[in-house]
Amino acid sequence: MTYELEPQSLAEQFETLVDKGDKLEIASFLNEQNISDVVELIEEFPDYESQIVSAMSTHRASSVFKMLDFSVQKRIISELAPLKKAELLNDLPPDDRTEFLEDLPNDQLRDLLKLLDPAEVKITLKMLGYPEDSVGRLMTTDYVYVYEEDTVKDAFQTIRKVGKNSETIDVIYVINRQGQLIDDLRIRDLILASPDDLIADIIDDRFISLKATDDQEHASQVFKKNNRVAIPVTGDNDILLGIVTIDDILWVTNEEFSEDMQKMGGTEALDEPYLDTPFFQLIKKRAGWLIILFVSELLTATAMAYFNDEIAKATILAMFIPLVMSSGGNSGSQASTLIIQAMAVGDVTISDWWRVMRREFLSGLILGSILGTIGFIRIWIWHILMSHGVFNDIYGPHWVLIAATVAISLVGIVLWGTFSGSMLPIVLKRLGADPAASSAPFVATLVDVTGILIYFSVASLFLL
Repeated sequence: MTYELEPQSLAEQFETLVDKGDKLEIASFLNEQNISDVVELIEEFPDYESQIVSAMSTHRASSVFKMLDFSVQKRIISELAPLKKAELLNDLPPDDRTEFLEDLPNDQLRDLLKLLDPAEVKITLKMLGYPEDSVGRLMTTDYVYVYEEDTVKDAFQTIRKVGKNSETIDVIYVINRQGQLIDDLRIRDLILASPDDLIADIIDDRFISLKATDDQEHASQVFKKNNRVAIPVTGDNDILLGIVTIDDILWVTNEEFSEDMQKMGGTEALDEPYLDTPFFQLIKKRAGWLIILFVSELLTATAMAYFNDEIAKATILAMFIPLVMSSGGNSGSQASTLIIQAMAVGDVTISDWWRVMRREFLSGLILGSILGTIGFIRIWIWHILMSHGVFNDIYGPHWVLIAATVAISLVGIVLWGTFSGSMLPIVLKRLGADPAASSAPFVATLVDVTGILIYFSVASLFLL
């Protein structure tokens, strides 16, 4: 009987080669693997991350490097030999290089800029000069352009000459002699045209472009609406500066989503992955919001102290404080989360505030009525059970008034919660702030304070 050995996994093959210690064999093995597989190897063998990058060919190493987390990139760069470090940085696409360099301390940034070729230094410094979250930080200058007076044959010659080092050749950009963007052409349009056709005769003057100063979130929405793999970026007077590709936008979308989720949880956005964030920096990120929320909750104690006499007259009211406060906070958290997410994907804009308010007003009214009805029924059933001796009578002869107080309070508090939770993100966006800052804990705290006021105001009408 013969037994077939199971093929080794990629990790096992790498471990075998490391044990043999043959650097040439390791380099050949790594250069034959998919880029994504090498990234997984680096994640699985963090002690060999710099050796893996160093062993690969420069172009493949840069393809791997740009897919790694910033903290891993920083460690690898610090451990690479100066020559390999220079080769890697010069081979990185300008947008990926800028994204890495922008987060480094100034002293490290200066040291790494010295390793770049003069032309690459000029490009990098120009991109670093754009605002942090702007399209200018994402764009690459590696693209193919032709002039409007060129023929299709000339265009193909240009593609063969510079296309190898371009980010994409799916789209070719048409400019005039002043460098202004005139149009873009899909490669399909060139292939189907006659070699002697002029570029000016096959363009349709319909194209989508971004400004270098546009916000990255805006760029994400433009990509989503226009289904493009790349969009040109222009500066003053429509001068073509570069292009932004879909892979860069996907990274931005992922980062924005992570930041929004962290802010919605009531903490500042982390600059690095959770496990790579220094412990005390993590405490600092969380403490700020906790202090703000704690101080805000102190207002709840102040509001309750104001109604202290009312509580003394009808102590039964205190039993339902957690109920009404949590219901208002939950409804507000729901509304804020829905609106923040809708704004993030472009489903809701500032101009939609009236439609949002109407929907959430009706939603709050209906949801509050549902909870209020349940609250009323609960007290009613409890009273029936108490009247039959199952429980002690804690509501007394005024159980209907108590039930009405709880029911109407729930309607008002849930209505206020949904209203404030839905409007706060829009207000913050209008003021230029991040809507995600109107996190669920923040809205819940706001509704807690106002919920006390609503609850005891209703109670004073029915019971006091």
